[in-house]
Amino acid sequence: MQDMLTHLEKLRADAAECALIRDLATDIKKRELFTKLAEHLSALAAEVEKAVAAQRREGEAS
Repeated sequence: MQDMLTHLEKLRADAAECALIRDLATDIKKRELFTKLAEHLSALAAEVEKAVAAQRREGEAS
C-alpha cells in the first residue's frame, strides 16, 4: 500500500508542476501540451486514489 501512496504523491506533484509550467508558458503550443499533461496526471492520480480506497475497504472487511 505504501508504494501506491508514494506513486500517488508523485503523480500529484507532477500534475502540479505541469500546471505551473502551463501557467508560465508564453508559447500557446507549450501551454496546450502542459494543460493536457496536467489533466492526464490528475486523472491517473484519481485512479490511484480509487485503488487505494478500494484496498483500504478490503482490508477493513477482512
